[in-house]
Amino acid sequence: MTRSPGFDETDLRRLAGARSFERGRGYLSAVTRLDIGAESITATVDGSDTYEVELTEDGDGGLSAWCDCPYGQEGNFCKHCVAVGLTVLAQAGAVPRQRSAAASRTRALDTWLDSRTREELLALVREQLAEDRGLRRRLELRAAAAGEDADVVRERILSLFDTRPFARYGYVERADARAYRRQAAEAVAALRALTAGGRSADAVRVAREALTELGRSYGEIDDSDGLIGDVATELAATHLEACRTARPDPAETAEWLVHHLLDDVHHATDIDLSDYQDVLGEPGLARARDIAVAAWRADPKGWAKKHLVERFLRADGGDVDALVAVHAADLAPNGRTHLVIAKELGAAGRAAEALEWAERGLREAVPGGGPDDELVAFVCERYARAGRLADVVTVRRDLLRARPSLATYQHVRTAATAAGTWEGAERADALKTLKAAAHPCEGRWCGGSALVDALLDDGDLDAAWQAAADGYGDQRQWLALADAVRDQRPADALTVYLRGIEPLRSRTGDGAYARMAELLLGVRACHRALGTEAEFATYLAALRADQKRKRKLMAVLDQHGL
Repeated sequence: MTRSPGFDETDLRRLAGARSFERGRGYLSAVTRLDIGAESITATVDGSDTYEVELTEDGDGGLSAWCDCPYGQEGNFCKHCVAVGLTVLAQAGAVPRQRSAAASRTRALDTWLDSRTREELLALVREQLAEDRGLRRRLELRAAAAGEDADVVRERILSLFDTRPFARYGYVERADARAYRRQAAEAVAALRALTAGGRSADAVRVAREALTELGRSYGEIDDSDGLIGDVATELAATHLEACRTARPDPAETAEWLVHHLLDDVHHATDIDLSDYQDVLGEPGLARARDIAVAAWRADPKGWAKKHLVERFLRADGGDVDALVAVHAADLAPNGRTHLVIAKELGAAGRAAEALEWAERGLREAVPGGGPDDELVAFVCERYARAGRLADVVTVRRDLLRARPSLATYQHVRTAATAAGTWEGAERADALKTLKAAAHPCEGRWCGGSALVDALLDDGDLDAAWQAAADGYGDQRQWLALADAVRDQRPADALTVYLRGIEPLRSRTGDGAYARMAELLLGVRACHRALGTEAEFATYLAALRADQKRKRKLMAVLDQHGL
């Protein structure tokens, strides 16, 4: 029995969200080529480009959709899907008849095809091949894979990974990635056909070249939707399947795998050598390990080589001293590698050595930037655990001098408070460090500094105000100060608020309007504290008269009672 649409406007709004639903209403006239089939509904929608849409209802009344617009390709129920759904609902009464007609056409086509002779079907296929180049290419590839000519198969498979037909500007854009994905997927299917047809050795050889070719091309493709990454994963799986069937020479396979993993092109396919254990066996794994170690020794700073050797060591049981040696061969200037070594030693129960390496990282960190924050935290946590609170303060103080900021100041304050040394010389020294790092300038609207932020964070408002007045405060800090002191110093805060409003008079946009309303509320609070509310009313009336053409601003002010 044919059926009406199993969805309504409520379903469309729920799936799309209110914004996309309302935008979809504006595309009703753009829906063309609507085809209501027995199982699915397809249509074309003209937007900034022409998009293909498909709606599918499952047996339980659920609705799913696909659209090839960028938003739809991310899995969203987009405005184009809404437009098609609303178009279907507008003719809901005719849907059962249209579905019945579609089912009848399908049955008629099946009956007609069943009644054709072999010669007639071949003639029909050849007719389609003459008109559809994509279909012709796919069938030619399948024919070659079933035949004997390995070179022809290789050439045609590798041609499918060529990005040039899709790179209009030397780069495969996101909109063209889907078409390239379909072509590359054909190549993967052909490789699998080779393996299934008893030609797995050929599949191994061609898959290796394809992996390299795709890896080289991947950086020239906008794969925001992950489509090409999925094909790359399938290609790697196809290579592994072929290897498991063909059982190529373990040593030679190991050499290829290691060289591929050490090549920059391997990132696209993300091959995992551990998946090949059954293909390589112990001799192949030993050969792979030897090649990786030799490559690392020749270039200890090479990240890929270091990473591969580290994986072998962990697979062999994780010799801690060997891992330390690998990391120690290339120490990062900020102590980050020292931290990695410290964590390895700590996990092995060698706490004293772990702390020694971490302390060494602090000492050897390049002056200027200072050590890695996580390394500092690692050392301070262990010092605190051992009751060495004064040492924690020293480490935090050194980091403040290397990287003066509100965060490093707060860490010194926390450490010194725990040690009972914050009030007095320690705080004064920390503020002196922040002031030395700041650059005051003339005027109050530039030169924002960590010094003012630190004084605000301490709640020392008088000192913060003075620092800002001395040129160490920017607009953000002045407004924060005004908010903090307006109950005690409303006249001073009022001056800041009024100064903040002036540049907003010439601006438009929701952000500027919201900010002006916020500042005006501060101005009103100051006038109330000063007992000069009539003066505020005069100022507000003049401002509204000056800004009256900005209707949205007037609405925002009304919403805030201004």
